[in-house]
Amino acid sequence: MATDTAEAAVADAANVLRGLPIQLESHAGFSEVLTSLAAGQSGTLGGVWGSSRALVAASLARRCPATLVVVLPHTNEVDALADDLSLFTDADCERLPAWESDAGARLVYDETFGQRQRLLKRLAESSRGLTTRRGSAIVVTSIQSLLQPLPSQEEFAAATHRLAVGERLDLNAFTHWLAERGCHGTTAVEQPGEFSLRGGILDVFPPDALDPLRVELFDEEVESIRTFDVATQRSLESLATADVTVLDLNAKFRTSFTSYLPEGSWFMLVEPTDLEEEGRHFHRRLEHPEDYFATSTILREAYKFPSVTASGVPAGSYETTAHLQFESVEQFSGDVARVRTELESAASGQQVYLVCDTDAEVERLREVFGETKLMQEGRLHFARGRLAHGFRVLNTNLPAPSPLRGGLGRGDEAGTDDDTGTRFLTPPLTPPPQGEENGESGISPAATGVILISAAELFHRQELARPAQRPTGRAIDSFLQLREGDLVVHLAHGIGRYRGLKLLDKDDRAEEHLELEYAEGTRIFVPTSKIELVQKYVGGRKAKPTLAKIGGTAWLRQKKAAERAVEDLAVDMLQLQAAREARPGIAFPGDTPWQQEFDAAFPYQETPDQLSAIDAIKADMQQAKPMDRLLCGDVGFGKTEMAIRAAFKAIDAGYQVAVLVPTTILAEQHRRTFTQRMAEFPFSIAAISRFCTAKEERQILQGTANGSVDLLIGTHRLASPDVQFQNLGLVIIDEEQRFGVAVKERLKALRASVDVLTMTATPIPRTLHMSLLGVRSISNLETAPKDRLAVETRIARFDDALIRHAILRELNRDGQIYFVHNRIHDIQKVAHELARIVPEARIGIGHGQMNETDLEEVMLGFVRHEFDILLATTIVESGLDIPNANTIFIDDADRYGLADLHQLRGRVGRYKHRAYCYLLVDQGRHLSTEAARRLRAIEEFSQMGAGFALAMRDLELRGAGNLLGTQQSGHIAAVGYELYCALLEKTVRELKQLPPRDSVDVSIDLPVAAFFPERYLPDMRTKIDLYRRLARIAGEAELDDFRVELADRFGELPAPVEQLIEMARLRIWAHRRKVEAVHLEGKYAVLTYSSRPEITRLVARSEGKLRIADARSAYLPLDGQAADPDAVLARLKSLLRPEGFDS
Repeated sequence: MATDTAEAAVADAANVLRGLPIQLESHAGFSEVLTSLAAGQSGTLGGVWGSSRALVAASLARRCPATLVVVLPHTNEVDALADDLSLFTDADCERLPAWESDAGARLVYDETFGQRQRLLKRLAESSRGLTTRRGSAIVVTSIQSLLQPLPSQEEFAAATHRLAVGERLDLNAFTHWLAERGCHGTTAVEQPGEFSLRGGILDVFPPDALDPLRVELFDEEVESIRTFDVATQRSLESLATADVTVLDLNAKFRTSFTSYLPEGSWFMLVEPTDLEEEGRHFHRRLEHPEDYFATSTILREAYKFPSVTASGVPAGSYETTAHLQFESVEQFSGDVARVRTELESAASGQQVYLVCDTDAEVERLREVFGETKLMQEGRLHFARGRLAHGFRVLNTNLPAPSPLRGGLGRGDEAGTDDDTGTRFLTPPLTPPPQGEENGESGISPAATGVILISAAELFHRQELARPAQRPTGRAIDSFLQLREGDLVVHLAHGIGRYRGLKLLDKDDRAEEHLELEYAEGTRIFVPTSKIELVQKYVGGRKAKPTLAKIGGTAWLRQKKAAERAVEDLAVDMLQLQAAREARPGIAFPGDTPWQQEFDAAFPYQETPDQLSAIDAIKADMQQAKPMDRLLCGDVGFGKTEMAIRAAFKAIDAGYQVAVLVPTTILAEQHRRTFTQRMAEFPFSIAAISRFCTAKEERQILQGTANGSVDLLIGTHRLASPDVQFQNLGLVIIDEEQRFGVAVKERLKALRASVDVLTMTATPIPRTLHMSLLGVRSISNLETAPKDRLAVETRIARFDDALIRHAILRELNRDGQIYFVHNRIHDIQKVAHELARIVPEARIGIGHGQMNETDLEEVMLGFVRHEFDILLATTIVESGLDIPNANTIFIDDADRYGLADLHQLRGRVGRYKHRAYCYLLVDQGRHLSTEAARRLRAIEEFSQMGAGFALAMRDLELRGAGNLLGTQQSGHIAAVGYELYCALLEKTVRELKQLPPRDSVDVSIDLPVAAFFPERYLPDMRTKIDLYRRLARIAGEAELDDFRVELADRFGELPAPVEQLIEMARLRIWAHRRKVEAVHLEGKYAVLTYSSRPEITRLVARSEGKLRIADARSAYLPLDGQAADPDAVLARLKSLLRPEGFDS
């Protein structure tokens, strides 16, 4: 019942906020502005601060006959205002983002391109009367975006090709048209601007579409059009028609945005002085300003429409300005105890609307403010949504929401003076105080009215919400990246070289084989039905292994040595685990209501990996033995949130937490992150570092010893003897491998008594993770968050124009840049070069030979945006997490390993902006084949998901070495990583007396043509992936789903593919009947079995025709059908089919 009441109160608050735009119309000055706009004239508004811009825009949109365009000075304000608008209106709101062209190259199809194109298409259709909507109700954009030319509506129409079911389509002509306009042919469509042709099926991802299209043809007639999911490649929805609009990326456009606006549109120009200045500033930074509109041209175009300027302090005449009585709110301390009194003091008799991200945050803040005067007097209300900058509405006696429930709706009649008896926003008698541009002053203690503020502002939390993106590509087995010439491991013959797929005839049947080359040019052919015998070789050593000799003994010796090594390793790990389980530890209680609220307040959707990890961590903590869990995951995959939840659980139970990090910068960063996340709870968080004065350090150590400090963050200093905890319950270690021996010994002692959670950004491969189940507690975060944007990655020669263009693009969106140069002796020379190329940029230099205090000052200066460019060595590889830095240059990129390049690139692209990575190579240097391969790999696999496995491979092996020790690395190199893991898993299961892992390993050798024909599936890598997946299928439902997927992606199954599916079905049924092999011998089918009872049942089913020959074999006479493969397959299926299977 209480929950229902709370939800009703939140709904009431939302109703009141939606009513504010209606009431704003009763302000005399604002009403006059509306009258002027309706007459086709202009107006000026003053006193518009912070997020009150959104309230004004929502009110204007109510009266605007068509589209209201809100123009902001800065690109980074667009998302915030669009989010704010949802508090005050349910009108359609679209963003027109600024184009982020690829530096030094032509434009690219990306999220920005798609968003702009969708909006233009909608506006164009509206102006031509093709839809019932009158355009978009509100468009939010920046001056920079409006300066960028657009295609005309005629060019738009010419770039659109309509597809319709039942109509003819010339596939060759259409794909040629796509390619001419910048689309790329590929094997699997995953990104806008890609297409793939497979026989009579065309997949195409129009740049403005949310989902790609699958067009299936019969001859030249379109038979079906379907959208499909890029992650699964499976169809989603059938369509009768679809428009494919592909603008030519090389074309020069000359049309302004205003030409797309329907008649009756209005403009709201925010801070016109800043608009002009930012426009000029943008122009000064352009390489080719002649390709863009001048600011004056765009503003002239805007003023041809009814326009209103909105400013905090207007530049025009005071008499001609309608002054709205909005004020900014002061800064709050962020401390949960002080915020209560600060908000009461700031409210000063006013109603307060606290805007929260989540329902859980609403519940938590009800508790925080529950005993305050604000709550007791009914003046504090909670709303769900986003609010970038809080503001105060003066001189109104707006009532509390409860009496108005349902009375302040969204219609024109709701909330008027007659309805409520209130008068809203009477004009002031004196002008507003001057000098209030920064939103930190202008508070009038005696004023009455309303305060709107977000929980994020109260507690100093950084808003990091990103636009929702499509799900990332599916995670794919490393075999998908198997290329001709790659090294492989055959379990019986050892290391060979893959030479491609060959279709071979054997006993009058065709089957595809993997061709493998061994020493002395010997070649063997492995049928795809036995593809599980072959693994891609990954060894982790720079030196390439020699090819094995067929029939030689070296491979058997290497394999035996690896088997002995993994047995020793497994025994040691099991003994460690047994000793750990025998020690007493802390049994933390289950989740409290506070913990549930805290977890629910996480503003993003957790990935399945994250949910699994936190469940495992909490389960470990609740056991009465010390936890020792390793949490692995790439940068940005959510490790810190998992650690914060574990820390919360410990503190909530009355224990202290120590967080040990390798660098002072990281300590400071974690202090901010933990403090912001736990801001709404009465926990004391401190960090000990060189940034502390001697007095502060003494106070922190004293608080740690007496228990008043709940969570202490620090570097190796935390391992010093003088750091004493009163009641330590959990230690969190970030990147343990980066600490020295002494620190590790101290940590080893801690592990004996308290729970330990170790985090590493060096991932542990899934196969190793699985093989260590039961002997090492590991949580692996493998899934990239779904809203993480891919990093645009480019290989380029060191070029002044490209570097300047890319840096200016970042500066134009108020961003920052990393420039990684790993040679200290000439880093100053690079600094001078950058200063010459981009004289307007501020440059900071950081490297490992600097005095630590100076280095930390540079790093913190970059965090505080005192520098635009951080020129540094690879010290930036880990630890820095700066949302504003989204371009990185890696100089001499060919000198880095794949793992290092991936880690460096991980510094950018973690938040809402598109990020860019430039792999720079010296102009005169020749690239080795290996270096070129590395650079191409990191460029190709910039997208999280599909190709991620390859980009991670070096890292995974580094992770394996960290976990298992250097001695084991040699055995990994000798036998290959996958075989090593298989041996380790087998040994662990044997030592723990567990049965072997079940696998559907049945050898079936029948004269049936079962394969993927070239004309059906021409891409070799996709073929291998599908063969591999088919070999692992263990159930009929999964097999049937696989069949549906094939038909969906590649079209109707030809006979050899149907046979391939049915052979897999026979394998599944044979495994269920304990049959290990099936082959033909003259007129008989021979079944090799392992279960006498099961074979006896099959004899009975065959009415005695199946005859048992010995303890392992049974013979089925084929009655003259041996020469007919279809009849043989049908006969065996009839014998082996499960009970009740009707076929």
